[in-house]
Parts: sequence; C-alpha cells; structure tokens
Amino acid sequence: MSIEAALYDGRPNNGRRTSPNLLHLSTGHGAGLADALAGHTRPSDHRLGRIDPYGDTLFNEQDAGAAFEEATALLARCTTEAQRAAVRDLRNLLANCAAIPGSWLCLYGD
Repeated sequence: MSIEAALYDGRPNNGRRTSPNLLHLSTGHGAGLADALAGHTRPSDHRLGRIDPYGDTLFNEQDAGAAFEEATALLARCTTEAQRAAVRDLRNLLANCAAIPGSWLCLYGD
C-alpha cells in the first residue's frame, strides 16, 4: 500500500477545460505515509483519518491548514524514520497548500 501526494494551484478534475498546474509531486514516501497513517490515525480523526489508502482524498487550503496540526501530532507518534520522513513531507505539503489561495492537495491511494 502506498499514498502519493500532489499539490495543485486549483481543484483537479473540476470540469473546466483547463487543468490546474501541478506545483509539487511527492512520490518518495508513499509506503511510509501509508504505514504512519494506518498505525497512528483513527477514522474518527477529523481530517487525516479520512485519508483513503485505496482511493483519492482532496484537501483544500482550509482543510490543509487544519490538518497541519494533526500532522504535527502524528509526527510525534511515528516509530520509524520512514514514517517520520513521510509525515514531515506531508506537513510541508499541507503548509504549502494552506499558504497558496485556491490550491488543493491530492492524496492518491493505490
């Protein structure tokens, strides 16, 4: 199982004729991120808990800002360096998404 992340300057698959621009693609920590989320989040967690390891999950800039704090707490619960690296990468993407008006962070499960 792996979760990849992509940051866009607009909503992906929004039905417009033009696609949003890809700002950043993160593919190096997919397995570590899936492992960290599976072992340390609950479905009741407000935002990180709704990340689907088998489907796509979208965060807008407001969701990303709120999920940043959850990711900070998740980082403290990580038990391996692979998990910590993956969650640090996720935190950076969440922070960037929160700082860019109109941006979306897409998490793609496999």
